[in-house]
Amino acid sequence: MKDVIGKLKSVLKRVLPEPLLKQLKFIYKYLDLMGFIVFLPHVPKMLYFQRVRFAYRLKRISINIECPHTEAQIISFINSFLSIPSTIEGCIVEAGSYKGGSAAKFSIGAKLANRQLVVFDSFQGLPENEEPHDKSVLGHSIKDWFKGGIYCGTFDEVLRNIEKYGEIEVCKFIKGWFEDTMPIFSYKICGAYLDVDLASSTKTCLKYLYPLIVPGGVLYSQDGDFPLVIEVFSSDEFWEKEVGCPRPFIEGLGKDKLIKIVKPISQLKKV
Repeated sequence: MKDVIGKLKSVLKRVLPEPLLKQLKFIYKYLDLMGFIVFLPHVPKMLYFQRVRFAYRLKRISINIECPHTEAQIISFINSFLSIPSTIEGCIVEAGSYKGGSAAKFSIGAKLANRQLVVFDSFQGLPENEEPHDKSVLGHSIKDWFKGGIYCGTFDEVLRNIEKYGEIEVCKFIKGWFEDTMPIFSYKICGAYLDVDLASSTKTCLKYLYPLIVPGGVLYSQDGDFPLVIEVFSSDEFWEKEVGCPRPFIEGLGKDKLIKIVKPISQLKKV
C-alpha cells in the first residue's frame, strides 16, 4: 500500500501545477475525511472543485480560530439543513458561538442555502452555575469545565472572525443570556445547533427554540456526552410540560457527543 501511495504522489507531482498540488496536500493533511466524504455527494448544484473549496474554507477556519468541534460534526449539520427544500421557510440558529469558528462555517452553508444565520450568545462566556458535572459518558473527566465566564468570545472577536473567514452578510446576532433573549424570538427555524454546555441552557434552548422548528427541520446538540444534558433530553416530563410536545426520537442519545433530532411532521409549532 505504501508503494502505491508513493507512486501516486510521484505522478501527481509531475502532472499537477504547484498551487493545486499545495491545495491537495492541505486537504489531505488536515481535512476530516469522513465529514468531507459525507458532504460531497449531497450538494448536486455544486461542481466538484466548488465542494473542495467549501471544505478548504471550513478547514482554514479551524486552523485560524479555536474550534472545539470536528469537521464531521459541522458538516453533518450543514448537510442536514442543505437537504431541506428551499420552499420550506426557516432560518438557521446557533446557540453558543465561542470564538465564532462554528458560526463562520455555518454562515458559509447558510449563504449556500439562501438562509439567514441567527447567532445567540451572551458574549460573556458561560453564566454562573452550580451544575455538578463529573465525567462524560465517553469516559473523560469534565470537572471544572463549566465555570462562569469560561468559553468567552467577545462580540467584536466573533464579528471579526466571521467577517474574515465566513459570510457576515447572512448573520444576525442576538446578544444576551438565553433566558432573556429566546422567549421573545419568533422566527421559523429549519435548523438549530446547540453548543451550550450546561443542562440549564439546554433546557432554555429546547423550551423556546424547538417549538419554532418547522416539521422536518433539525436540532443538533454538541453536548450529547454530558450526563446532565442527557437527563434533559431524556425527560418525558420536561418535553411534555416545558416544550409542549412528546419527547421525539433523539439519534445518538447517551452514546454520542453529537446528537440529532429530526422534528416529526406531526409535531406542529407550539402556540
